[in-house]
Amino acid sequence: MTKIKQKVKKKQLNKIEKKQAVGSVLYQKRFTFFAVIIGFCFCLLAFRLYQVMLRDEKKYETSLETLAMQTVEGASTPRGRILDRNGKVIVDNQAVKTIYYQKDSKITEEEEVKLAYEVSSHLELPIDKLTDRMKREFFVSKNKSEMKKRITKKEWEKLEQRKLSNKDIEELKIDRVTDVELNSFTEEDKKAAYLYYLMNKGYTYDQKIIKTKNVSDSEYAYIAENNQNLEGFNTRLDWERSYPYGNVFKTMLGTVSDNGLPSEEKDEYLAKGYALNDKVGTSYIEKQYENYLKGEKEVYRVLNRHELELIKEGKRGNDIVLTIDIELQKQVEEILDREVIAAKKTPNTQHYNRSFVVMQDPNNGEILAMAGRQAIPDGMGGYKTIDFTAGILTSPMTSGSVVKGASMLVGFNQGAISPGTYLVDECVKLKGVKQKCSSRAGIGRINDIDALALSSNVYQFKTAIKVAGYTYTYDMPFKVDKSVFDLYRNTFHEFGLGVKTEIDLPVESTGFTSDNTAGGLLLDFVMGQYDTYTPIQLSQYISTLANGGSRYQPHLLKEVHQSTEDDSLGKTIYTFTPNVLNTVNTKPEYMSRVREGFRAVMAKSYGLGRGYIDESHEPSGKTGTSQSFKDTDGDGIIDTPTVSTSFIGYAPTTNPKISITVTSPDSTLENQATTYSTLVTRNVTKSVSEVYFNLYP
Repeated sequence: MTKIKQKVKKKQLNKIEKKQAVGSVLYQKRFTFFAVIIGFCFCLLAFRLYQVMLRDEKKYETSLETLAMQTVEGASTPRGRILDRNGKVIVDNQAVKTIYYQKDSKITEEEEVKLAYEVSSHLELPIDKLTDRMKREFFVSKNKSEMKKRITKKEWEKLEQRKLSNKDIEELKIDRVTDVELNSFTEEDKKAAYLYYLMNKGYTYDQKIIKTKNVSDSEYAYIAENNQNLEGFNTRLDWERSYPYGNVFKTMLGTVSDNGLPSEEKDEYLAKGYALNDKVGTSYIEKQYENYLKGEKEVYRVLNRHELELIKEGKRGNDIVLTIDIELQKQVEEILDREVIAAKKTPNTQHYNRSFVVMQDPNNGEILAMAGRQAIPDGMGGYKTIDFTAGILTSPMTSGSVVKGASMLVGFNQGAISPGTYLVDECVKLKGVKQKCSSRAGIGRINDIDALALSSNVYQFKTAIKVAGYTYTYDMPFKVDKSVFDLYRNTFHEFGLGVKTEIDLPVESTGFTSDNTAGGLLLDFVMGQYDTYTPIQLSQYISTLANGGSRYQPHLLKEVHQSTEDDSLGKTIYTFTPNVLNTVNTKPEYMSRVREGFRAVMAKSYGLGRGYIDESHEPSGKTGTSQSFKDTDGDGIIDTPTVSTSFIGYAPTTNPKISITVTSPDSTLENQATTYSTLVTRNVTKSVSEVYFNLYP
């Protein structure tokens, strides 16, 4: 038994030894594995230390320097120039002497007040702009100790308890400046107060423009010669826009802010990286093409309180070339000045005061000229004109018979009529609706071509009745739903009538439309007496008809060029590609038939457009006369019937290179003892077309 027990114990010991041996080998393997990993990590760390400390030392020194470097931007750099299609500069920059202030971080309020008194005594400042608030703020800054006493112990306790903020305390101080103290301000105090306001307007770190217009040589010299002693004040040559062609097209060129970002768009510009004192385009072309026209500012590294190092040069903005011909534009404006004033001297023009012209290349949407003029009393019993070109985008009117080309096309598309269809022009009477006639009685049986040439309202009435699913009979009931109006409006929209033309300007009206679908109103619609359209919409309409049905986006931008250091045009970086918004949904033969009718308007001996454009230019077009109404006493109620006139046309008919739109709202007072109607629209059309063909024979 003893021997057996010894054998069992021996076997057990062998198993334990074997287990221990296996475990020892496993531990050794694990240790070796971890040792290799640790060794690899140390090698990798050593390599990275070598790379960072020796190999890439300069790279990281540069990165550290960049992170630690404080930079500031210089003043706004000049904007890009604006040129016309022939390379003539129409907007440029000119240097102006500027006085500015940049607050030193260590200056105290007391020192700033003292500085304001010292500097203001040497400057002419518009103290009429000094407000009650500015005076109060200045008084508080000037009398810190006294104003501190006007805060009660309880209010100081509330500040400590965070029931009031520091801003609340300052407002209490401002409120507690008395009227007697404000009335004690001398002229010297007022000048210092206004200057102090300019010194502290906007963000603390911004350069504040103190004076940039009408800076005298003595003012400029005083600041320049004493800037070391006038902490924060300095001078520079700034810039402002100049206009070699004076006021020609100036409204549409737009404006640039004088004193920093416009308040209503401040946040938007700040989010884009602008500074508060940056100049930006605020209207029309300057605003529309801000991204191209803005310059790149100089960047400086701050070395110490008084030293800066230039690290990036400033750059003038890109130059833009417009589609406008400035010589054509100039002559069109002169014609409007002359003809609008001449019209005011004729009978029945008591309520007439404006006319508009748009001239386009119908093949690509380029605008060659656009102008509007409004007559106002000159204070001496006569009239003078002011620019109203913006009305081309924002002043819709009932345009009259010029829309009949689009109306005719709806009749063709819906099968109500066909090319060559004859209808009898007679007064139309619908149940519950006043009798409606053409402007000329007794026209009789006419086809579609003569209906356009003679501007037959009745032809359009009877066609619209068929489009709505009826056959005309005297005193018939006529009810239509919205779908019939939609048929017409959809085609009108394809021409640009009643929708945005998408002209490259920041503002545009779509005109007036109504949801009223009374049958009689459909007849008004098809002859241009219901919805209203702007001159730019009418221009897009006739241009679309002229080119055979492609609705191009009207545009003023032609090209963008990199700026150069001289007067030459730099590399072209953008060219506006003609943009077809849609094509008119109709058959080519229908479009050709309407174009044939527009040619008859101008060429037939009885055509109502004969004489608007000289026949030698082979013109096509359409006249329009519409009844309109005006609020003549300013009470908000439209009370006086007037007649508005319009013309749309293009030439030559076979290969059009110009479209012309002229509108004259309220050109004649209706229902007067004399039936005289002014010819202002005809006279303007004839003159501007002659000017164009003289420049582009």
